[in-house]
Amino acid sequence: MTSVIEATSRISILGPPRSGNLITILSIDGGGIRGIIPSVILRYLESQLQELDGKEARLVDYFDVISGTSTGGLITVMLTAPNENNRPLYAAKDVVQFYLDHAPKIFPQVGGPFAGFIKLLKTLVGPKYNGNYLKSLVTSLLGTTKLSQTLTNVVIPTFDIKNMQPLIFSSFQLAREPSMDAQLSDICIGTSAAPTYLPAHQFQKDDREFNLIDGGIAANNPSLVAIGEVARQVLKADPNFPAIGPLDHTRYLLISIGTGTEKQQPLFDAKMAAKWGVLGWLVNQSSAPLIDAFTQASADLVVMHNNVVFEAFGSLDNYLHIQDDGLTGDLASVDVATKENLEGLVKAGEGLLDNPVSRVNTSTGVVEPVLNGGTNREALKRFAKRLSDERKVRETNI
Repeated sequence: MTSVIEATSRISILGPPRSGNLITILSIDGGGIRGIIPSVILRYLESQLQELDGKEARLVDYFDVISGTSTGGLITVMLTAPNENNRPLYAAKDVVQFYLDHAPKIFPQVGGPFAGFIKLLKTLVGPKYNGNYLKSLVTSLLGTTKLSQTLTNVVIPTFDIKNMQPLIFSSFQLAREPSMDAQLSDICIGTSAAPTYLPAHQFQKDDREFNLIDGGIAANNPSLVAIGEVARQVLKADPNFPAIGPLDHTRYLLISIGTGTEKQQPLFDAKMAAKWGVLGWLVNQSSAPLIDAFTQASADLVVMHNNVVFEAFGSLDNYLHIQDDGLTGDLASVDVATKENLEGLVKAGEGLLDNPVSRVNTSTGVVEPVLNGGTNREALKRFAKRLSDERKVRETNI
């Protein structure tokens, strides 16, 4: 039997979930420079929390778990890593500017009449970008800060290319797997190492070697992984969590934010794909069909699963998924980091706030506006109130 010591998880700033009514989870998808979109959404959510609880309020003060993949993993670390005052390294309002300042250097653009040929050549002979700027940036920002030092529990998926299996960096696993207490800079570089775009990342922790690529290979939408990590603690009777069924979704509050997807239009068909070799699957019409198919399928299945399970438990009001499925042109890319495109992504995020709350129809699989659901902006305002109330309940009970 697992002992209490082994089962007990870290307690976040918010306090233990057993002291409140909900287990609160924030999840952020992967998507390269499209990370600007969830950053805009999170900026608004944090502003609503500050209206309720004061200007020093931060997202980390309200969530038991923050989970992110790839660019979402980078955002997760920015929101949860401590600064010299043991407060979050970044306020949500500063994350958007972070992308505007640094994305052009992470993904330097090639201009001129031969730009297309040069990009293709780079993709054929190695990663499109060398990753040096990203590595230098996160290392300088995070120093030697480790996973165990985040201000709330984090869950960041990666994929170990040597062992050919998903590898989840989770605060909940540190007690039983100390070797997973890696530096946050290494975790960020690893979860962001998208095949064909950025190089795989190898590092050593104690006697363990890590060989990591983009977490989107395993879970581009990491919400299901985050719920699974919480369910494991509940199953092990972690005293910090309420004694509930491990998958009792009436007690979970989940906000899941996507990085946007391309507006559905038929680029390819089976007749075209039947003729592709390795090159065709990796580079085709300015996209990477194989990688796009993996990440999109993974994310869509998670969204459908969440809808089905929350609906089955009668707790759909506890689940908010925000996604822009109408991106076109360069806005749908993961690496076109021109000033014009980055500003376009900011506008896309701001526009998404005023889109109606939408949900997958579990019967048809079609995303539809929720009847009387209002806009995403209104929904986030409602969720901010619930998060604030939950925090107050825990403070009172503690």
